[in-house]
Amino acid sequence: MSLDETAIERLVQEARSGDAWAFGLLFDHYHLPVYRYIASRVHRPSDAEDLTQLVFVKALEALPRYQARGIPFGGWLFRLARNTVIDHVRTRHDHVDLDAAAVHAGTDAGPDEVSVARQELDEVAVAMATLTDDQRDAIALRFFAGLSAREAAEVMGKQEGTVRGLQFRAIAALRRQLRIDEPEAAGGDEDLLDRRRAR
Repeated sequence: MSLDETAIERLVQEARSGDAWAFGLLFDHYHLPVYRYIASRVHRPSDAEDLTQLVFVKALEALPRYQARGIPFGGWLFRLARNTVIDHVRTRHDHVDLDAAAVHAGTDAGPDEVSVARQELDEVAVAMATLTDDQRDAIALRFFAGLSAREAAEVMGKQEGTVRGLQFRAIAALRRQLRIDEPEAAGGDEDLLDRRRAR
């Protein structure tokens, strides 16, 4: 389901008034991007599922006090998700597990394709571990959660240009680590992680 900003704000107002159906529509709209972001930052898929639910519980509890203050609801929700992940990582010391966030091309993949995909995901996970926390957040928000640079900047509390710089440096570091020399020939910077995830 695709909702524009006006529809989202209307649903937020209705949910703030106690409309469970409106909150359900917000949940449906944001659940998968929030899960993908969290799954890209924690070790186990079960933790990602639990933390995603926790984010929405926190959102429901905090919704009566929510005020846009220049940050759209999606940015506020992803900020809750980011803080939830930070708290989890501090207490559990988990590391990224890209298997949880990867979207495989199909369920009928043979053993060879699965083996190659796992190897590539392991390579990306090792490369991601070399990034700074801010670089990992920028990559996770942009590529796993699917946020724009502006939205990622709102979530991270940074300027859009700063997020673009973090993303650029992260992709350059990943390219060096993964020994990808020609981004133009391979489909460009923006496709680097998408190509790895899509296998």
